Amino acid sequence: MKIDCVGGGPASLYLAILAKLQEPAHEVTVHERHAAGTSYGWGVTYWPDLLADLHAHDPESARLIEEQSVCWRGGFAYVGDRTTAHDGDPGHAIGRHRLRTILADRARALGVRMEFGREIGSRADLPDADLVVAGDGAHSRLRTEQAAEFGTRVTTGANRFIWLGTTRVFTAFTFAFVETEHGWIWCYAYGFSAEHSTCVVECAATTWSALGFDRLDHAEALRLLEKLFADLLEGHQLLGRKDIESHAQWQAFPTVTNTAWSHGNLALIGDAAHTTHYSIGAGTTLALRDAMSLARAVGSAGPRELPAALAAYEQDRRQALLSVQSAARHSAQWYENLPRYMGLEPHQMFALLGQRHSPLLPYVPPQLYFHVDQAVGRLQALRWLKQRLGPRLARTLQSRRTT
Repeated sequence: MKIDCVGGGPASLYLAILAKLQEPAHEVTVHERHAAGTSYGWGVTYWPDLLADLHAHDPESARLIEEQSVCWRGGFAYVGDRTTAHDGDPGHAIGRHRLRTILADRARALGVRMEFGREIGSRADLPDADLVVAGDGAHSRLRTEQAAEFGTRVTTGANRFIWLGTTRVFTAFTFAFVETEHGWIWCYAYGFSAEHSTCVVECAATTWSALGFDRLDHAEALRLLEKLFADLLEGHQLLGRKDIESHAQWQAFPTVTNTAWSHGNLALIGDAAHTTHYSIGAGTTLALRDAMSLARAVGSAGPRELPAALAAYEQDRRQALLSVQSAARHSAQWYENLPRYMGLEPHQMFALLGQRHSPLLPYVPPQLYFHVDQAVGRLQALRWLKQRLGPRLARTLQSRRTT
């Protein structure tokens, strides 16, 4: 088949790699509207189970990704002038530009055609394609063109956030919560190279406007944030996107859902199909697993087998996403209701931060939930029951909500 992937992010690039590995006769092209070498964003996170999947699907690119990633274990939380630590599972991070370069080089070596600097705004721009894959992000033009057919719904979160970098290199996943006269502001930070870390700052919309971020230009906003997080940054700078000349890119997170993931020969992948709140660090992982699933479904199929392949892809990924979408929704709500938890001792607050995916937490007093959870953790039978029933409950509730 002739396969055209729109958008040069990890989802499109990895799909192109797997499509060529499964069927070298496929003619695969990746279209990226920006110039070659351009990449926005800082570092992205992933977990050991994804690394195992990458090695199973393409050992060559997986080896390079693993070699050029950093690894951490556990995390720290700074709450005002108090600190608490948590010894958790290991995690990985890699620069977004580095990841895209690895995948683009691998795709090119397999015979994938790379086209840069061309805007694909409509399926009509690719009339000869047997399969068009929209991997052009949460604001996908291809999906928006046919939003009614996809049943697209976009809802925005209540808080404001901005995605930044910093020259301080964090060796563990780090949270910092700062109380201002206008409310709490906080950040999540993690290293992704030997020189830089990602730093995502978030606050309530009322705090955001009261601190003046709706009026400050880009440089002024960065300087104010450096002042607010001075203890965390230890004299290091915050870095914004170089393409932003005036106003910093504060956003309200868009949650994208679609009742259908394909229409005709157009399929959605990654953020074009679904978004999950950044606080669970799963966006890149889900995009790559979408690519694995779609490549597996398409395989060596021809145009006549395509409708069944796209239906199988959608069914597979919808089921896999239920628990993740539930976790992301509850995680976002935890932060939107942050004052509910800030009266706890730091170690208690950090413990509930780790439990923020729970569908029960919003309905139980935080102190009570903490003590019950600690008691459950000490009893092996109850701990096993929680581990089995928790994800099942989350999937059931998310399925009903989606329906």
